[in-house]
Amino acid sequence: MTLTVPLPDAAPSNWVDRHAPVALRPWLKLGRFDRPTGIWLLMLPGWQGIALAAAQKGDWPNPLLLAEVFVGAALMRAAGCAYNDIVDRDFDAKVARTAGRPIPSGQISVRQAWAYLAACALVSFAILITLPPLAIALGVGSLALVAAYPFMKRITWWPQAWLGLTYNWGALLGYAAATGKLAWPAALLYACGIFWTLGYDTIYAVQDLEDDALAGVKSSALRLGPAAPRAVLGFYVAAFVFALAAAWWGGLGPLFLPPAALFGVHLSRQAARLDIGDGSGALALFRSNSLAGAVLFLALVAGMWKGPVSVL
Repeated sequence: MTLTVPLPDAAPSNWVDRHAPVALRPWLKLGRFDRPTGIWLLMLPGWQGIALAAAQKGDWPNPLLLAEVFVGAALMRAAGCAYNDIVDRDFDAKVARTAGRPIPSGQISVRQAWAYLAACALVSFAILITLPPLAIALGVGSLALVAAYPFMKRITWWPQAWLGLTYNWGALLGYAAATGKLAWPAALLYACGIFWTLGYDTIYAVQDLEDDALAGVKSSALRLGPAAPRAVLGFYVAAFVFALAAAWWGGLGPLFLPPAALFGVHLSRQAARLDIGDGSGALALFRSNSLAGAVLFLALVAGMWKGPVSVL
């Protein structure tokens, strides 16, 4: 029987280590199911796109679409993590936080990881083809962003920006799934998500400053250094402004504003608390973005009540 080692950035009490059969743990960890924050951060832009499209019509988000995006995001995140680990297996072996991952630790072979990736992608594709044609095209198009992402840390100091392009593609896809088309509110929401991700993934990269420098891996946190907290605040201000612009252009109602303000406050508090010398604190701040994204989703849902005036 092979025992698996809890990854340093997974909660010690995560459900995989507590409850999953030992034989399944490496597979669940390959897909990062022991760390669900990434699932929420990939899923929530899709939910936000669906909510924005519905709010423009004064409707509730379609629950079936929300469910499809949830399952698809969980599976595509698992496939993306497997692909990332295949590509980065040599780098991961040199970084303390990632050395225990299933591939660099020898628990899962590269061939097995490719099979896992294919299975997750096929099920996701089966969900995708139930959506309108434009949404299907967007889903297929996202594969180029996913495929390029692991290489960004080798060629640019801003792989976090590429992750923003990738992780928030769901805002466009969700909007297209709900409406069959794209419009400026969706593009503005996508821009909001890009800057939001640039902020929270810079926070995440603070954990690996020393290891990344030794391994020759680039990141926005390394590039920014002590200026990272101020830069994160700037990224978050841009995200908040684009969220307001999406709501204004979409004609959402004034009830959007109170939860949107909470979204802005949450982001500003993250930037204020960021300490580049505190890796564990950075991880806690990163994880809190699940709540931030959920608050923005609720703000967009609330915008369906338009009343006598529109937002702003």
